[in-house]
Amino acid sequence: MKSRVAASIALAAALMLGATGCTFSANIATEKPYDPSDGVGAEVGELSIRNALLIGDDPEELNLVMTVVSAADTDRRVTVQWEADGERVTEEIFVGANGRTAFGGPEQDQVLITGSGATIGGLVPVFFAYPGAEGVEVLIPVLDGSLPEYELYIP
Repeated sequence: MKSRVAASIALAAALMLGATGCTFSANIATEKPYDPSDGVGAEVGELSIRNALLIGDDPEELNLVMTVVSAADTDRRVTVQWEADGERVTEEIFVGANGRTAFGGPEQDQVLITGSGATIGGLVPVFFAYPGAEGVEVLIPVLDGSLPEYELYIP
């Protein structure tokens, strides 16, 4: 009788370990950062660039669509740079303190990336920085307006 109880306990323990053992060494996917949309994100000091994409029908004129989230107590002037015809092009954008600033929409400020030599479906390196923070270069995907959700963002 004792051996039957011991065998039952051993079998139950083996089944439990076998059914749940794979989670002991598995990486938990929800702890991995990822970009949940078509765009990409980056961190620049106290600013988070979220869902950055370039949209346009003509790759020579692309609209930079993104949201910048600020954790800073002061407003920031952010430098946006890209290569155009072998030269660095610089534009400044304004990001308000402690909030979100969206760019590229119909009623929002726009940054037009021109002369980058981009192709639809490719990536364009864009550099973001502001005084006091180390800048970051981000490879931003280039999309066209063939999807209905992007039609409003074509320059």
